Amino acid sequence: QVHLVESGGGLVQPGGSLTLSCAASGIIFSIYTMAWYRQAPGKQRELVASITDGDRTVYAASAKGRFTISRDNAKNTVYLQMNSLKSADTAVYFCNPWGTAVWGQGTQVTVSS
Repeated sequence: QVHLVESGGGLVQPGGSLTLSCAASGIIFSIYTMAWYRQAPGKQRELVASITDGDRTVYAASAKGRFTISRDNAKNTVYLQMNSLKSADTAVYFCNPWGTAVWGQGTQVTVSS
């Protein structure tokens, strides 16, 4: 059974930084492209960033230049380093093994002064 646990969210002021983590179990983590999505209140879930098994990364336009996705296959964990946070980044953030319907509980990020 696949299990994902996101963590690292919280309340941060505009311009601040957070690093999210997603620990996966029950899958051969190293062979999956892993993605971070987010869902703001009243909006659809959107792709933020993804990283392939070969460490190729893709970012949404809103994340490019501010966010960095990375992975540690030894720890079955994918990370999202978020800098220069804006109020528009407020959302619940989820990780997802690409092409699967597996989701964790998400972690709330709130950017507010």
